Amino acid sequence: MARQMKLFLIRHGETVDNVAQVYAGSRDSALTNHGYQQATRLGLHFNALGLCFTHIYSSHLQRAAKTAGLIREAQTRPLLYEGAATVVPDIVQLPVLMERDFGFYEGKKWYEKPLESKVGSEQSLEHKKAVGFVDIESKDSMAQRVDAFLDGHLLPLLDTLTGSTDQAVAVVSHGIILSVLWKRLLLRLPPKSVSFSPELSVAPRVSLEHLGAWSNTGYLELHMKLSTQTPNTTQNPLESTVSVNTISQNDNATVVIRHLNAQQITQSDADTKEQDRSDASIQHTASATQAPSSKLAPEWTAVIQTVNGKAHLKGLKRTRGGVGSARHDASQKSIDGFFKRQKIG
Repeated sequence: MARQMKLFLIRHGETVDNVAQVYAGSRDSALTNHGYQQATRLGLHFNALGLCFTHIYSSHLQRAAKTAGLIREAQTRPLLYEGAATVVPDIVQLPVLMERDFGFYEGKKWYEKPLESKVGSEQSLEHKKAVGFVDIESKDSMAQRVDAFLDGHLLPLLDTLTGSTDQAVAVVSHGIILSVLWKRLLLRLPPKSVSFSPELSVAPRVSLEHLGAWSNTGYLELHMKLSTQTPNTTQNPLESTVSVNTISQNDNATVVIRHLNAQQITQSDADTKEQDRSDASIQHTASATQAPSSKLAPEWTAVIQTVNGKAHLKGLKRTRGGVGSARHDASQKSIDGFFKRQKIG
């Protein structure tokens, strides 16, 4: 008998700092009206697919938390197929899922930060002389945060001795940290256990480690399966070996916030252009961090079903006149709210 998990790694909706093109890591950037619509569409899309999430995790900053909330809200609607579970999970908010801390560059325009390839440039050195300069969070620090999530939350769900038979998990986070999360997850998967779905169109020479950037509310869909049967050696899954590299509760009946005693974390919604898609090798190499202490059993396999899924955004137009790019205000009524409903009876 197989045990399965559907895993969705989701980026939050568009924010005011995305529109302004500034770095927003620790900044609690709000969704725009367009971003709110993106997240609403995503929740309805999952509902239409008949997805019933058993677990929902998110960064605790509002752009991710509100996106996760809209996904959860759609779960309360009647599903388009019968026999689905009716229990809607709480959202577990985790600061370890925040985006990379941009330190000194928080709130600054994208063009103000030197490229990482020019770290020793004159501009970079000049910035470090500024009063109160705080450096950008290191790759090792991000890997440690992601490992804490994987080891403390996701991997326990895959324990073959506990839990229900099937799981559907949503992780709502941010562009850069999602890339780190994906790479660190690959480190835990057995060699040659990951493949692309035949229905998925993949660019030539794509590597598993570098699948590309996440658009706002774009998602990576991964189907994981544990089988007690002998694997079929005639299949050709992609090589997935990667060379190495607290809790307080605030619950409004839908949210659990958990804080880990780790270094300060931040998130950014800058473009993830630093992700390198030119690596022709299928083998992935993680940053210079140590190998994870825990790995999945060799019977696990994974199939990538969707990369940067955006089907839910088809036909969505930004409201003109600057309204779509403005900060979403939950107190504002939708256009339907201005019309009184007719009394019945």
